[in-house]
Amino acid sequence: MRIGQDHYKILGIAPTASIREIKNAYRQQAFRYHPDRNQMSPINSQIMEKINEAYATLSDPIKRTEYDIPMGYRILVPKFEVGSKVIINYHSSTPFKDHIGLIVHEPVKDKFRFWYTVKFVSNMGSVSLFAEEELDEVQV
Repeated sequence: MRIGQDHYKILGIAPTASIREIKNAYRQQAFRYHPDRNQMSPINSQIMEKINEAYATLSDPIKRTEYDIPMGYRILVPKFEVGSKVIINYHSSTPFKDHIGLIVHEPVKDKFRFWYTVKFVSNMGSVSLFAEEELDEVQV
């Protein structure tokens, strides 16, 4: 991973972008610069490599955190607010995986991430603490 490049700038998004915004930006950039659409242009091939690297880093929550910390982006704002509906994403190995929950308290921040208290809307009904990279927003 090349820390010198600003992956957010390459994709044309803000450092607070959601996973959905990252995917949409990647698709737009890939459509625009893909070498197959541009007569195998070597310049567009290089641009496409940067776009792919940016997407690979920003779409993976762990790689994104590792990228954001030295770039100074992790000191921004929490991803979710109290009352947000979230789902435990595919990276997590919890029994609550794929369950929808509700953020019930203000997040707690440590050096690397925000932690959220999530109440699940399932028959498990318990309240648990999850790191932000384990959660995705539920689109209503």
